[in-house]
Amino acid sequence: MWFKHLHLYRLHGAPELDSQTLANALDEHAAKPLGNADARRLGWTAPAGRLGGDQRVHEIQGHRLLSALRQERLLPASVVKEEVDEKVADIEASEGRKVTRKEKMALKEQVTEALLPRAFVRSQKIDLWWDTKRQLIGVNASSRSRAEDVLDLLRETLGSLKVTPLSSQTLPIRAMTTWLGDPASRPADLQLGDQVELKAKGDDGVLRARQVDLDSDEIQQLLESGRQASKLAMSLDGRLSFVLHDDLALKSLRFGDALIEEADHADDGDDALARLETDFILMAQALSEDVSRLLEWLGGETQREPTTPSDA
Repeated sequence: MWFKHLHLYRLHGAPELDSQTLANALDEHAAKPLGNADARRLGWTAPAGRLGGDQRVHEIQGHRLLSALRQERLLPASVVKEEVDEKVADIEASEGRKVTRKEKMALKEQVTEALLPRAFVRSQKIDLWWDTKRQLIGVNASSRSRAEDVLDLLRETLGSLKVTPLSSQTLPIRAMTTWLGDPASRPADLQLGDQVELKAKGDDGVLRARQVDLDSDEIQQLLESGRQASKLAMSLDGRLSFVLHDDLALKSLRFGDALIEEADHADDGDDALARLETDFILMAQALSEDVSRLLEWLGGETQREPTTPSDA
């Protein structure tokens, strides 16, 4: 259950509710099978899957684990187009006229509605970590839009949720560029990995490099030409490695061997549910500490208040 990605958000005036109250609210917005006419649906599910039964929230030492289930029907645009083209050809042949753009749009809607019930359904579980002590939320999603979808679901579930993306006083792109170009500027517990993305200020595009020595002369020359690091692989004291993005997202998370071994040696009695909770609390504690350390290296957190209606 170890997270692979992390989009971080700061809670503002989070509602005070106990686990049971939260669980009841999640039950009211639980995931349900897609109806024939539904293209997609998002609802809460048990983080432990079938082993967890109806338990949709796990809370341990102030850390909460929730999971959303995103279901989506896969209807390729090429299939819809082929069906529409056939219907258009039939109409034009039988009626001896050209089908208008408006008619084609109506046909597309009809075809989509007819084919949707037969489309394959893709399901994706998206985990959410809620640190109630630090008022922090992290979503294990590959993209920011997916993370925002889960936050919208949580907002709907609770009736109100004020959050803003976590931000730092020093822009990540500036700090990453400094760390990359000046080894002496790197915090003592920070080690660079072997991946980087370099953006140019002009129209020279983006350069991506993997499995490279980030202290090489080639990388330094690119920095001297004005490029900036928008993504940078790094590890914190060997316990957590990731690729830091310029929006403060942490991608390609990998947890250190010592942490994994600690989880493996935990006395869970071969209970799968206990194992999930052990993994979660060890991961949550490590993430909480390392996110705080990263923010410190970035000059501290920027204090922001939600200003858009979607945050209320």
